[in-house]
Amino acid sequence: MTPTIKTVRCALSVPTVVDISDAINNTIDNKFTYLICPLFHPRFKREHIAGGLKHQELPMSRSDLDLNAECWQNYVVGHLSKFYNCDSEDEMTRKNAIIGLSEELRFVAHLNLTNFVIPIRNGNIENLARTLNNNLMNKLALYNILIRVPMHMDRLNIEIENFPARPKCDTPWNWWQKMRTLCEESTRLGLALELTNDLPEDEEEIHRWFAEPVRMVIIPTSLFLTNKSGFPVLSKAHQKFINKFLSLDIDFVIEGANRHSEKGMSKYFEYLNFLYKNYQLSNNTTNTYKFTKGYEDCLQNPLQPLMDNLESQVYEVFEKDPIKYAQYKKAVAEALCDRVSDEEKTSKETVIMVVGAGRGPLVKAAMQAAADTERKVKLFAIEKNPNAINTLLNLKHSLWGDKVTIIAKDMRDWYPTEKADILVSELLGSIGDNELSPECLDGAQRLLKDDGISIPYRYRSFIAPVQSYKIYSEVKRCKDYEHPHEAPYVVLLNNHCRIDDEKFLFEFTHPNRAEKIDNNRYGKLDFQAKFDATLHGFGGYFDSHLYKDVDISITPSTHSPDMISWFPMFFPLKNPINIKKNDTITVHFWRCVSSKQVWYEWCVTSPSNSVIHNPNGRTYWIGLH
Repeated sequence: MTPTIKTVRCALSVPTVVDISDAINNTIDNKFTYLICPLFHPRFKREHIAGGLKHQELPMSRSDLDLNAECWQNYVVGHLSKFYNCDSEDEMTRKNAIIGLSEELRFVAHLNLTNFVIPIRNGNIENLARTLNNNLMNKLALYNILIRVPMHMDRLNIEIENFPARPKCDTPWNWWQKMRTLCEESTRLGLALELTNDLPEDEEEIHRWFAEPVRMVIIPTSLFLTNKSGFPVLSKAHQKFINKFLSLDIDFVIEGANRHSEKGMSKYFEYLNFLYKNYQLSNNTTNTYKFTKGYEDCLQNPLQPLMDNLESQVYEVFEKDPIKYAQYKKAVAEALCDRVSDEEKTSKETVIMVVGAGRGPLVKAAMQAAADTERKVKLFAIEKNPNAINTLLNLKHSLWGDKVTIIAKDMRDWYPTEKADILVSELLGSIGDNELSPECLDGAQRLLKDDGISIPYRYRSFIAPVQSYKIYSEVKRCKDYEHPHEAPYVVLLNNHCRIDDEKFLFEFTHPNRAEKIDNNRYGKLDFQAKFDATLHGFGGYFDSHLYKDVDISITPSTHSPDMISWFPMFFPLKNPINIKKNDTITVHFWRCVSSKQVWYEWCVTSPSNSVIHNPNGRTYWIGLH
């Protein structure tokens, strides 16, 4: 099936509008999706404090009758008509600004607009933030407020002789961080990021913007170059930036005079649509893109494989991963060759037990490994899910015959008459141990001979500090738990950035020959922030050593190419923590085990203290039975 190619959502921003209906028609004629314009005339003088509006004769803005309600909502995004200095030191100016801004916000609500853009120019925004927060708390007002900030300081950061240089903490990102913190990280507060001529030299700055709730990227026409055919194009650096943000499925905005008048404004849209089309074509063909599209930043509750029987659809999703099973087949093949020499391959039989066999993909991988290496094997498939057993029995009767013995039992409760040379399982979760692989394999290791091989034989969990306003907002909205910030979630991390690289946390090995097996764990890790950021939680990952040097991994630095079976895990914080560059982030993690369940607890103790999340597993736990 040919993948669907979407059209980029691109708006046209204008400084003023004479006739709103004509302006919208011109916007649509030039192929733009909607219009961004001031709702009030920027030169319309309003004096609120001195009583200038007591006997108002002129309308404050155009009439809402100029368009029907559907057009206002679908084709118009409001932009603040002028800069209101709500934090002026002059009391009259400050009061007038707050009242004027509130008036415009009430009119936005009256028109039932979807979004309203408000620019900020510095970090002096306390009164502005208070005014906006009061409006965001109004449940009857449904519009979103998009804070417009430049991506980079550009010429604003030029040092002038005898004039104090702008402090490093006074950057557009710091302004934005202050605004969303003062507004309680409201989910109705978004970001309109203005692309600047100079992009940040540090790639980490772009990654940090990528982790914010960017709803639109504003591109001034002054940034466009002219190609040999006279059409507008962006520089390679700006193209690279646009391509990165295309994965967020956001809107783009063209703003400014037409600098290619002989070509028309529509050519700016056509150029961005060309970039978007190429982005889709380059990604639509990859197996990873096809599998993951639509799952980005969506919270999923981790599986409970011991308590619940997995559905057919879940099995099918896991079985679509060719990389994982190719690695398992390679691991089994190498183990067979080490177990049985070429001289013995026609006479010596190897017993392979696949525990947690599901619908049989590992059984197939083991059979193919035996065929490739010309080794004789005796296969057992052990599975507790009665519905999956039905699938296995059908495969046995139609394909496998006597080559495979099906055992309908929990691996911890089966007592065979012979033991396995090789024990194969795929019980791993997003951080390795969260689907109770340690407990299952510890209970099943009596099935293995003393010199037997476990595949996998080791897996390790890793965590990294993460900034993601998007995922934090999703957690706040989650209704699955009384304390949603105390549960980990499986999530394909997209709209995020890592504040530091991942670090090793826990490790489990099999078979576990300890005299007394204890799967409780405690880990303390120190990270160093690479840049100013907001810590929203921790990303969790794992790697697994199947046999010798045959590995699989979802850790960012060693991710197995195109492997799609596992998404990372996200451990949220109840309250975000503002981080400065080079701050030490100290996190404590516990893996706790009781007779009935396993759970995680976590907290931060530097640069400030958080609560201990999920004490005694009160919100999230994994059942052992």
